[in-house]
Amino acid sequence: MTRIPPTGETMQNLKIDPDDALFLDLDGTLIDLADTPSAVRVAPGLVGVLAALSRQLEGRLAIVSGRPIEQIDALLAPLVLPAAGVHGMQRRGADGTLFYAPLPSLAAARTCADALAASYPDVWVEEKYGALAVHFRQAPEAGPLCKAALAQVVRGTPDLLLMEGKMIVEVKVAGVDKGTAIAAFMAAAPFAGHRPVFFGDDTTDEAGFALVQGSGGIAIKVGAGPSVAQHRIGSAPALRAALAQLLDQ
Repeated sequence: MTRIPPTGETMQNLKIDPDDALFLDLDGTLIDLADTPSAVRVAPGLVGVLAALSRQLEGRLAIVSGRPIEQIDALLAPLVLPAAGVHGMQRRGADGTLFYAPLPSLAAARTCADALAASYPDVWVEEKYGALAVHFRQAPEAGPLCKAALAQVVRGTPDLLLMEGKMIVEVKVAGVDKGTAIAAFMAAAPFAGHRPVFFGDDTTDEAGFALVQGSGGIAIKVGAGPSVAQHRIGSAPALRAALAQLLDQ
């Protein structure tokens, strides 16, 4: 793969080596963000591009998302790819085998999140396997309180971690993230022995960026904001266009 300029809306020089392994975040990376996760729309043609790239890479294409695997599959239907859901709490290998990390207790976080949602009608709670997310995109003024309240919940609880994203704060299992998910993929066929390439857009992708670059791979940040990723592309539409161009090349 050629070097990607640190800024810019296009990646005309991007080339995926036939031996690379490609990892892609979903929301904000492949799919434009919306007010709620259920309101997102998959751009026309994207599923076909991903299917063709997967064939080109001999199956070495995986989705690494904060969404549960069942939501990933619903968005990309009928395509079924190797996938990591809930930031690595769930993982489906290329052979279809499913892996689940042990579940923590989220009772205290749930009580706190429900109280926040009751105080702010536009704040809503999403419970996933091994994680609990509080969304405040429609009530940005509630963001600081949501962060502070949930930070208090996880303080002194070493098996839980507070993770901030784009207009969301999430309580999740400590020690499980997109970096560990990609590492698990890279330890098994067909990914093992191939250079990893990871595209992501949010702070939740930073662990994946660090793992990939530490393994000699390439990390590409989608959009603005600080990042450990050494490369950048301007937006999700720009990435979709670039991936489609790869097929022409």
